[in-house]
Amino acid sequence: MAFRGHYEHSLDAKHRLSIPARFRAAFSSGIVLAKDADACISVWTPEVHEGTVERALAGRNPFSREFKQLQRYFQAHSFDTELDASGRVTLPPPLLQHAGVEKDVVVAGVGDHLEIWARERWREEQPALDADIEEVTQLLGHPS
Repeated sequence: MAFRGHYEHSLDAKHRLSIPARFRAAFSSGIVLAKDADACISVWTPEVHEGTVERALAGRNPFSREFKQLQRYFQAHSFDTELDASGRVTLPPPLLQHAGVEKDVVVAGVGDHLEIWARERWREEQPALDADIEEVTQLLGHPS
């Protein structure tokens, strides 16, 4: 399933987020909540998360500092969990702090996973995304 669109939600008092109903079946085997390099929380299926980490580490010397840093970032800052019976997931405090999430969020579909953004931060990011997208799309198909 491709995750598309963005949806505004609010966390409840226990920091639970209701995953949009149309995406819940994709997470039937579990969820990986992960710290993203951007100021958001990534939401992955376990299989896609593992595949993404493996691709990121492929070909790197497992004894190198770079490998260890990437491994530490991807694995130590991710949490395995499941949806509850109401389709909600509890967001861990370290990830809430990283993303600056308090109550109001945007859940954005970005293809192979979801991102959870603090609503205000999401809105602040949109003008820069709009400004940069022409340049980024012109680079598609051209080796860097």
